[in-house]
Amino acid sequence: MLIVCTQELCDDPHLFVDGACSCDVVQGTLGNCWFVAACSALAQEKVLWNKVIPDHKDQDWSTEDPKRYAGIFCFRFYRFGKWVEVVVDDRLPTIANQLLFLKSRDKNEFWGALLEKAYAKLAGSYEALDGGNLHDALVDFTGGVSETFELREVCKEEEQKSELFRIMKKEMDRHSLMCAAIAAASREEMEAQTEIGLVKGHAYGITAVRRVPLGESPFLLSLFSNREMIPMVRLRNPWGDKEWCGRFSDTSKEWEQVSQTEKDKLGLTFDEDGEFWMLFEDFCIFFTDLSICRLVNTSVMSFSKTWCEAIFPGEWSQVTNRAGGCINQPATALNNPQNSSTVPSLTPRQQYRFDITGDKDDVTMICLMQEDCRSQKKEGRKNLIIGFTIYKVELNRKYRLHRLQERVKSSDFVAARSVFLRTSLAPGRYVVVPCTFTPGEEGRFLLRIYTDTNPEARELTEDTPAPSIWPCIHYPCLVSRVTVLSASGLQKQDTFGSADPYCVVKCEGKRVRTRVLCNTLDPTWGQSFLFYRTSSTSPIKFQVTLNDI
Repeated sequence: MLIVCTQELCDDPHLFVDGACSCDVVQGTLGNCWFVAACSALAQEKVLWNKVIPDHKDQDWSTEDPKRYAGIFCFRFYRFGKWVEVVVDDRLPTIANQLLFLKSRDKNEFWGALLEKAYAKLAGSYEALDGGNLHDALVDFTGGVSETFELREVCKEEEQKSELFRIMKKEMDRHSLMCAAIAAASREEMEAQTEIGLVKGHAYGITAVRRVPLGESPFLLSLFSNREMIPMVRLRNPWGDKEWCGRFSDTSKEWEQVSQTEKDKLGLTFDEDGEFWMLFEDFCIFFTDLSICRLVNTSVMSFSKTWCEAIFPGEWSQVTNRAGGCINQPATALNNPQNSSTVPSLTPRQQYRFDITGDKDDVTMICLMQEDCRSQKKEGRKNLIIGFTIYKVELNRKYRLHRLQERVKSSDFVAARSVFLRTSLAPGRYVVVPCTFTPGEEGRFLLRIYTDTNPEARELTEDTPAPSIWPCIHYPCLVSRVTVLSASGLQKQDTFGSADPYCVVKCEGKRVRTRVLCNTLDPTWGQSFLFYRTSSTSPIKFQVTLNDI
């Protein structure tokens, strides 16, 4: 193997030849199809390229001004909440004057090979890229959050298939990146080609999601016709060959049902380039895993869907008593030391509070990410098994959990770099507890929470209220948990015979309130509150207010 300069490989090297295309990159001798598939998906999104390769025109070779060329290239990757710059030179590994690893179809195009070199530098070596998860590369390219789907689980019913296609099309329109794979049942099946041309244990980039009309129809008539629209996806094999040979493959007669106008719109070609179309129905049958990396829009100056974001870096550590393991370990999962006892104990994981406000359920996305350990593969370091649990808590909770409460949702616990959960939550206050599966395991993590409205998220660091500096103020002697369930038969307040009631609870000068329920005389709140009381005889008062909003 020789390391040679790009100008020794061709006379006129460039980063891009006629721009970036999903068909540009071809996998080399390295087992990193997951990375190459992610590159294919990235190549279609110009906005994302500007993040990953900033000022690429200024970095490129110049025949007009050769002195301007510095021989180095700067790339950026999203790692652990930050965009990290990686600088590499233009010397690449070769054998017989041919690139050893990732290459482009045009011999004088090098964006793929240089991007791979920068990513290998970030990981510690080219060898560290041998085997990996494609959703990790998607996140590193975008800073988004990656969700994985087991197709056999989410496509059991026709309604589920339709919903998944709707999600994929919507996310493709929003410039999310997608990849798919076929799980291999054994090591012997890895990268084995099936009778239908697909490869097991292999990652494919998804480059289009469309509904394609069948039959010929003039343009104006097509707007009002009832032509059959078939859901289809376009994929690409990073090898640049070995394509799908089933329905609607390159040589399939089914394409005769599609007009030439529609073929032109699809950019359809029958080249042996690794890119092919499939019916969505066949995609759900023959592929096993799907990854969608969402680009989460947090800009308030946007007309598209926006999210409110809360980000928390944290650490599982035995030194700080924050490595208690998952809920399967009840003795340590929520065991807080309350005094200065010298007996060491495994105490809880970090706890983070957030609110869902408004009158209806809110879609919430939570992503837990641990530090990448790819650079330490040789030392035997592996990903920890991580996950998180969401608990619904009292509406005024300010302190850490000391007993298990209503568990609303738990993520999967997997030995992956990141774990993602998208769920719908009712209005209220919640605590999310990120953890390792096994007690005592240590590592750093990053927790990201996305909600429709401001979650007012914060870390719960204190176990109990702090003692007052004033000796005349007594420290609480007990804690009371009050749940306001419901009311019935309330008095009408408006001309429509209804009201907008809420309940106020008072104790020792503290005042808390349930949410307002509109247009009802029989409200059901089901909300709880905590009171830290200095006297066990002090009363707790309830007052229902009928508010005509």
